[in-house]
Amino acid sequence: MTFATPPRTYLAVLTALGATHLLNDLMQSLIPAAYPILKQDYGLDFVQIGLITLTFQIAGSLLQPVMGMVTDRYPAPYSPVVGMTFTLSGLVCLALAGSYAAILVAVALIGIGSSIFHPEATRMARYAAGDRQGLAQGIFQVGGQAGGALGPVLAALIIVPWGQPSLAWFAVLALAAMVLLTWIGRQQHSIRAEFTDRSARRRAESPTPQHGAATIAVGLTVLTFLMFTKNTYGESFRSFYTFYLIEKFGLSIPASQMMLFVFLMAAAVGVLIGGVVGDAIGRRRIIWISVLGPLPLTLILPYADLFWTGVLTVAINLVMASAFASILIYAMDLLPNRIGLIGGLFYGLNFGLGGIAAALLGIMADSYGVEAVYRFCAVLPLAGLAVWFLPPIDERRAGR
Repeated sequence: MTFATPPRTYLAVLTALGATHLLNDLMQSLIPAAYPILKQDYGLDFVQIGLITLTFQIAGSLLQPVMGMVTDRYPAPYSPVVGMTFTLSGLVCLALAGSYAAILVAVALIGIGSSIFHPEATRMARYAAGDRQGLAQGIFQVGGQAGGALGPVLAALIIVPWGQPSLAWFAVLALAAMVLLTWIGRQQHSIRAEFTDRSARRRAESPTPQHGAATIAVGLTVLTFLMFTKNTYGESFRSFYTFYLIEKFGLSIPASQMMLFVFLMAAAVGVLIGGVVGDAIGRRRIIWISVLGPLPLTLILPYADLFWTGVLTVAINLVMASAFASILIYAMDLLPNRIGLIGGLFYGLNFGLGGIAAALLGIMADSYGVEAVYRFCAVLPLAGLAVWFLPPIDERRAGR
C-alpha cells in the first residue's frame, strides 16, 4: 500500500535505544573481560570458565522468548527499566563475590536483566524505524556491539589494576541506562499507535497470511542453525581469544584485552554496514556474504603470526557481524505480528547457543589446548551453505 507520506523514522529514539544497548552490553561484556583475573584469583580451569559463560547465557536466554510473547500481548514499555535493576544487582554481587558459586549467581542476575531488556527494546526499534528497518536495527545493534567492545578496554584500564571490587563502579552505567529507558518508554505510546495504524491498513488490504506455515518453519530453522554456527565462532573469541594470545604469543593481559577490543569494534562497524546494505540489496544476500564469506580467512587464522592474527580477526568479524541485523529482520518479516517473540527468541538464541558453545569449547581447550579451538572453528563458516534453503521471501513488500 502506498501512503501519502512515508512512515517516519524516529532517529532520536533510535539513538537513545542504541545508547542503552551500548550500556547494557558493556556491562555484560565485563564478565568475559574479567575472566583472566577470575581465573588467576580463583584457580579456575577452562571448563569452569565455560560454565560461567553458560550460566550467564542460559539465564539470558530462557526468559527472552517468554518476555517477548507476554509483551506481544501486553505491551510493557518500562520493562527494560526493570531489567536494568537486575543488571545493577548482578554487577554489585560480582564485585563482592568471594566464591565460584557466588560468581555464578551474579552472572545469572546480569543475564536475567539482559533477557528482560532485549525483547521490548527490539520492538521499540522496529516501531521507530519507519521504512528503514535495516538502518534502525543497525543503529540499535551497533550500540550493543560497541558496548561489548568497550568491556575489554575498561577491564584493562580499571579492573586489572583495581581488581574485582572495581566492577561495582560500573553500576552507575545501569542507573544512566534506566534514565534513558524511562524517557524511551514515554515515547513509545504515540510511536506504537502510528505503527499499529499502518499495520492495520496493511492487514485490511491483504487479510490472508503473508507466508505459509512451511515457509515460516523452514526459514526459522535455517536462521537458527546459522545463528548457532555464527555464535560458536564468535564465542571462541569472546571467551578464549585473550587466552589464545597469551598462550601462543606471550602477550600480557592488558595487551590481549586491547586486541579483543579491536576485534569487537570490527563487529560494531560490520553490524551497521550489514543493516544499511541489507536495506538496499536484500537480507538473503547479506546473510550469504556474511556467513560463508569469511571461510578463507578463518582457515588461515590458526597459522598466522601476531600481526596477521590481528588483521585477520578484524576482517573476519567485520564480515561475519553483518549478518545479525539481516537475520533478525528476515525473521520479523516471516512473522511480522510477533515482534516481541522474534526479538526474544533470536536474542535469546544469541545467549543460549553462545553459552552452550562456550561450555563445549572450554572442554576442548582443556583437553587439546586453546589453539585447537581455532583450528576446529575455522570450518564453521561452511554452514553458510545452508542459506541455499532459506526461502526467498519478498523482502521489500514485507519491509514496507
